[in-house]
Amino acid sequence: MDFFAACKGFVSVVEEGGFAKAARGMGMATSSLTRQVNALETHLGTLLLNRSTRSVTLTDAGARYFEQAVRILEDLEEANRSVSEREGPPRGLLRISLPVAFARLHIAPAIPEFLRACPDIELDLFLSDGLVSLVEERVDLAVRIGSLTSSSLVARKLAPHRRVLCASPAYLEEHGTPRAPSDLTEHDCLTFSYSKGDQHWKFAGPSGGQSVRVKGRLRANNSEMLRTAAIDGAGVILMPSWLIGADVEAGRLCRLLDDWEVNAGESVEGIHAVYLPNRRGSKKVKAFIDFLAQRFGSPPYWDRAAQT
Repeated sequence: MDFFAACKGFVSVVEEGGFAKAARGMGMATSSLTRQVNALETHLGTLLLNRSTRSVTLTDAGARYFEQAVRILEDLEEANRSVSEREGPPRGLLRISLPVAFARLHIAPAIPEFLRACPDIELDLFLSDGLVSLVEERVDLAVRIGSLTSSSLVARKLAPHRRVLCASPAYLEEHGTPRAPSDLTEHDCLTFSYSKGDQHWKFAGPSGGQSVRVKGRLRANNSEMLRTAAIDGAGVILMPSWLIGADVEAGRLCRLLDDWEVNAGESVEGIHAVYLPNRRGSKKVKAFIDFLAQRFGSPPYWDRAAQT
């Protein structure tokens, strides 16, 4: 039995949901693929798949074996790629997980330049604001914003993650400009709906630390929705500089309480590129991370814009 071929065939059957479709994708006869998987089950001494005339499903043993088989095949594929990449420029398919708004504002405009610089790389971008499993989604590289959770992932910091307090000129003209954190209790503050209970914004400044309970008539679970509402005069927002830097520079939003550090005392956050340890030697992963770091700059261009 060709163990590697049988393992690959088994994974393909699971991913495609059946023998016939998997066999077509692999360019082989269904009967040949069936024999391979049967031989694998005989070798392991257990049933991996429940078969019926309409469907193929994993047994408990099959589910455990599938998870490990996928990792083994990916590790082997990555080993092959890393060896082939040692000679010549970076090449191959690069699958990247990105936060939606950040990708739209800061990654999408940069993609044409990267593809011109690395003509042998193909990109597959996976946009999601959820915490994506790099293993399950077969992601080579992810950009993550905020505090990194403890994990086995390799991380490289691309930029700090700063928040800026701001409001539109129209709102400030109508409601006045807050001069101290305590003034925010008299303003409409736009907040995130996924924060349960009372919402507090923390400040550190000339007179020490303050925690202000903020309130307002608008909550949302999307930062771009709150940004748009703030530009249209709905209230005061506390937003990442990467999201509103261009708005501050253009005069659509005005910075507030510049003498105060916002969310003081919280864990240090950042914008990171993360990847699995087995991608450490990947030239294409390094190429994309280096490209982003150079393009963003230090400090990043959106922080420079937000200082305007």
